Amino acid sequence: MSTPTRFLGLLLIFLFLTEACAPISRRRPIRQANNINRVTEFNPIKKKIALLSFYNEAPIGGPDLAVVATEEFRREIARSREFILDPEAESLFGSSKEIYAGGGVKLAQLARKAKMSGVNVVIFGRIKEARVRQKSDEIGFVRKVKSLAETYVEVKVYDVLTNKELFTETLDGNISDDNLKYFQAESEENLAYRQDLLRYSVKVAVRKVIPKVIKIGSRLDWMGRVAKIIGTRIYINAGRSSGINLGDILKVITEGQEVFDPESGAMIGVSQGEVKGTLEVVDYLGDDGAITILHSGGSVTEGDFIQLY
Repeated sequence: MSTPTRFLGLLLIFLFLTEACAPISRRRPIRQANNINRVTEFNPIKKKIALLSFYNEAPIGGPDLAVVATEEFRREIARSREFILDPEAESLFGSSKEIYAGGGVKLAQLARKAKMSGVNVVIFGRIKEARVRQKSDEIGFVRKVKSLAETYVEVKVYDVLTNKELFTETLDGNISDDNLKYFQAESEENLAYRQDLLRYSVKVAVRKVIPKVIKIGSRLDWMGRVAKIIGTRIYINAGRSSGINLGDILKVITEGQEVFDPESGAMIGVSQGEVKGTLEVVDYLGDDGAITILHSGGSVTEGDFIQLY
């Protein structure tokens, strides 16, 4: 064999061995690649919250403080992107003051109605105390005034699914401020300044409780409802905004039964419903609805409850 021919043969053997030892690379099917892209867009499920207007039972601050507390809670919860706030909560449950006046009985009575509307959690509360203390350190044309605002905000969290109050805590929003005041300052100006301090103090208290509410909410089970059935299409009252994803499998369950202690008559809780079947999410509908088809089982009816499988 000539030298060029031998060299060419060795080169071909080397190239063959190199190709054989190289890692195998496979092209992903287009459908599989698309599925991977969809997974990266996954959103966690969001529970619907009914936030009831807080009320102020302190002798100062007036209704304005209650509005500040409610709106601050609403704003901070919305920023967390963990929940959906139900705009119809007040018409369904009433205000926090009404719930307190009824000793919480109204919530228990409205639990099923809340489930049907898709509400998972009810949050209500009140401002228990509010006051401002001021001390002038110097006497003269210009005085250095130290102000201390103290507020105590009570927040309660009620789980609709288990029909139980899960959380109650009172948070303080105590703050201090040093400023200079002319001794001839109008009393009305000072009252406005004191009210501003109380507003900020309430906001501080509300911000303290938000992480605790988020932590509690993350532990709760999400529940939705079958809203309508037309032919083979089953419409549910949760969709893109709630974090439902196309391809999700949902289990259809019957409504749980309230369990009472036969001795005391007190309600112990709500039993787990029975699984009737499963649904697969195939499309979205409107702002927060979805279209599903039967995946397994049967006998699904309008009003049945659904949970993530």
